[in-house]
Amino acid sequence: MRIVIGQGSCGIAAGAEKVRKALLSQSIEASISITGCIGMCYLEPIVDIYDEDKLTRLVKVSESDAPAIAEYIKAGDRSKIENLTVTDEDSEFLSKQTRIALRNCGIINPEIIEEYIEKDGYTALKKALGMTPEEVIDIIKTSGLAGRGGAGFPTWFKWNAARNSEGEEKYLICNADEGDPGAFMDRAVIESDPHNLIEGMLIGAYAIGAKHAVVYVRAEYPLAIKRLKNALEQAREKGIIGKNIFGTDFSCDFMIKAGAGAFVCGEETALIESLEGHRGMPRLKPPFPAQSGFWRKPSNINNVETFANVAWIINNGGEAFAAMGTEGSKGTKVFAVTGKVKRSGLVEIPMGKTLRDVIFDIGGGMKTDKPFKAVQMGGPSGGCIPASLIDTVIDYKALGATGAIMGSGGMVVMDESTCMVGMAKFFLDFTAKESCGKCIHCRIGTKRMLEMLERITKGEGKEGDIELLEELCYAIKDGALCGLGQTAPNPVLTTIKYFRDEYEAHIKDKKCPAGECSDLIEYSINADKCRGCTLCARNCPVNAITGTVKNPHTIDINKCIKCGKCYSVCRFDAVVKA
Repeated sequence: MRIVIGQGSCGIAAGAEKVRKALLSQSIEASISITGCIGMCYLEPIVDIYDEDKLTRLVKVSESDAPAIAEYIKAGDRSKIENLTVTDEDSEFLSKQTRIALRNCGIINPEIIEEYIEKDGYTALKKALGMTPEEVIDIIKTSGLAGRGGAGFPTWFKWNAARNSEGEEKYLICNADEGDPGAFMDRAVIESDPHNLIEGMLIGAYAIGAKHAVVYVRAEYPLAIKRLKNALEQAREKGIIGKNIFGTDFSCDFMIKAGAGAFVCGEETALIESLEGHRGMPRLKPPFPAQSGFWRKPSNINNVETFANVAWIINNGGEAFAAMGTEGSKGTKVFAVTGKVKRSGLVEIPMGKTLRDVIFDIGGGMKTDKPFKAVQMGGPSGGCIPASLIDTVIDYKALGATGAIMGSGGMVVMDESTCMVGMAKFFLDFTAKESCGKCIHCRIGTKRMLEMLERITKGEGKEGDIELLEELCYAIKDGALCGLGQTAPNPVLTTIKYFRDEYEAHIKDKKCPAGECSDLIEYSINADKCRGCTLCARNCPVNAITGTVKNPHTIDINKCIKCGKCYSVCRFDAVVKA
């Protein structure tokens, strides 16, 4: 019998390491090991018990549950763990997915190379080394694999361009600088299945003729870096990286670069500048990295998820990958589903599914009783898609038509309590701070837009602000040097397009329809509903609420700081927010 404890960052944050230590103290006659994130982040910590081929999954486990789990293993008394067993409804979260990039995540121990090899690990590399580089590129071309970092550019084309560039010294680079708020796909892959990334990169390096591979990963991902270093050491010991791999003429070694956390370094030329020790700022293109990249040598850059598909494609054939998805968007896509959704976590689905399939069928719908309002796709570079477009197909073209983008896979779900003007302000605040400052349109334009949005959410908006915002958006899109600036206006443009009435309410009526902008909220107490329980008064941090026991209370609006504490603690819906 085996006990496997999910220890991705989400699991550890929820207490998985405490659970592991508690189980070890029970002297259970079973092996206890770890795995990465299986994607059910909302149910962490997760403990899987394997009795030969039978799996019992326990969720939301705490260290205090260790004796009950030990008793179940010793005596087989299922009643001891019944309250921990995953429900059929929650099991649908995984059963309705198609997992390729995430196929080993939450299943194997990411710190033991033998477990990856048992799952056919590195067989694709051996197979690729028996082909010519051109044949490998042809398989990737047949698959239709496009870059999963956001741009959706054909992977084979980039590989082919780097291969055909002159020069013996070439570089293959993995962009693991995952900077979108709410995105954690790449982190989960590296933490949970680092050898899959390594194998995909080795195949890519062989295809373009590179002897040097670099993983540029966020310094804020310490566990991912630790497990990747461990995986590289194990692969090096087995001769899988280094000189004459598997007895062939192909040699390739790896380097890890921990980035300093700049969002702009997700742009490939800014990433290269950072790799070279310079400030992360984009270069003018052309020349493109395939001709002049790292140290001005031919270089190819793909993100983690792109490489995570490569070994599967080589083993199963390009046609098998292309059979999934739509005409213009092949294969599967991983999304980090967060926000006001019941089942948050990692979802991998074939292209061609709809937003409804992900948010309601897999994600379980809204975790509040409030209606679905919108979903933010593509992070700061993306846009907000309203409830009226919930049946939009997930592919590059269809999402682009809404004004949003696929992006790297962030999916933030919102209900009616979300202010869309505030949401636009949140992302503009992010991009304005993350602008490298190289070009005026991005450096100054995003700052001016943010100032306008701040005024509007404070009730200081003026007639003509919406039109001026739109004018600034298009000027920035046309004039910015790189993708950060060119896409920064998307959250503003899409919220104006679909939620213009909210902007008008903020400007004309000085009201926030969602009741989220504190400067536009006024709290009062409905005397007919107030029972005089004093709970609101006892929780008010500035003593703005007065009243006696069993009599209606009142709020002094001159003292009220609009913290909302009274609204959240009232059990009789007596506190009114308007």
